[in-house]
Amino acid sequence: MTTNERTLRVMLAVPLYAVLITGSSFGQERPPQPVRAQRQVPAQSPVDTSDYTVGRQDVLNITLAEEPEVSGKYTVDVDGTLAFPRVGRFAAEGLTVRQIEAEIRRRLTADAYFLEPHVTVTLDQFRGRRVFVFGGVAAPGMYPLSEGASLLEVLARAGGGNASDAFIVRSPDAVGPTLPANAKPAEVMNVNLRELEKDIESGVLSRNVVLRDGDTVYVSRVDRNRVFVSGEVKNPGAYSVPEGTTVLELLSLAGGVTEGAATGRTKIVRIENNQKKTVKVKLTDMVMPGDTVVVPQRYF
Repeated sequence: MTTNERTLRVMLAVPLYAVLITGSSFGQERPPQPVRAQRQVPAQSPVDTSDYTVGRQDVLNITLAEEPEVSGKYTVDVDGTLAFPRVGRFAAEGLTVRQIEAEIRRRLTADAYFLEPHVTVTLDQFRGRRVFVFGGVAAPGMYPLSEGASLLEVLARAGGGNASDAFIVRSPDAVGPTLPANAKPAEVMNVNLRELEKDIESGVLSRNVVLRDGDTVYVSRVDRNRVFVSGEVKNPGAYSVPEGTTVLELLSLAGGVTEGAATGRTKIVRIENNQKKTVKVKLTDMVMPGDTVVVPQRYF
């Protein structure tokens, strides 16, 4: 075969290969051929919202590595459905971000568009289920609400680990955060977090309220459960304790007493009716909010 003949065969073969790939051969339509991804999978969002339950009007970032031109922001419609190219419209409300990601991947694979599609879905704006957290927390603001999320879960995300009281404002008419002072009495639930911690140790979860869409959680900056320890203890200072805490338990929190402590003469300085009084106590007696427990030094 001469050089010219080989060149002619190559030139003739290229159009035929292109026709087969695009799906037209002898006037008949061929289904799209599956292709394997050659691009790198995009990085995950630094904020983990994979367990967030998607609601209406939420905005999602959807990336398809094989076709970057269709990647972008997509809004869940008012009927709870979401439309994505090559996938069509499907019910998205009530699904988690990861479930939506899996559903898009499943549909792309089922329709033979791709063998192993690389799909990434992250939450861009949550306009559906959310709660507001304010007051004595490290990161106040609005948080997406996953299905079944409890008070302790949300406080953990907002950095409210040292709080002693939380007020949950639940108003069906509120469109934004509502503080306890602006709500009706029936709409405010007060949760003593120190009591909640004590309940959890006993396996009781009734105080760990399951939050609802639109709830406002206000964490008190004043610790009504705070008591003080001074004198012959290893770690004097202020401690937040649940109701029913004994003097002995409080001293244990303070690291225990020193070698020079006269525990038999332990006393409490207490404010009652705006007057200060000193009460001699036993180690089994219970402390009250605002108490100052004083452990004196031995005489010799």
